[in-house]
Amino acid sequence: RRDPLLALAMAMLMFSTAGVPPFVGFWAKLRIIQALWESSHLWLVIIAVVMSVVGAFYYLRVVKLMYFDDAPETLPPTERSVGVRFALGVNAAAVLVLGVFPAPLLDLCAHVIH
Repeated sequence: RRDPLLALAMAMLMFSTAGVPPFVGFWAKLRIIQALWESSHLWLVIIAVVMSVVGAFYYLRVVKLMYFDDAPETLPPTERSVGVRFALGVNAAAVLVLGVFPAPLLDLCAHVIH
């Protein structure tokens, strides 16, 4: 609530880490689970899905704390430097762009693997 743009960037990164579409983390988790499924490792698919759900709970809890809970009064207000704000903004934009347009990144990864 103190810094809405910083909170938005952090929320986007947390959503990506949790594997929420349309962010790039969703595609990463989907590809891993897809590869496990295609190689007939059903037990690993189950573990991966369960761990993703458990992880999502913790990542999305951070978003809840940022947007819905009151900030503790004991914390002093802090100012973020321009560099930190820029880095988080670039990361959040990359997470969103690569999530919406994953093909170039996936093609690059496939090229490197083969």
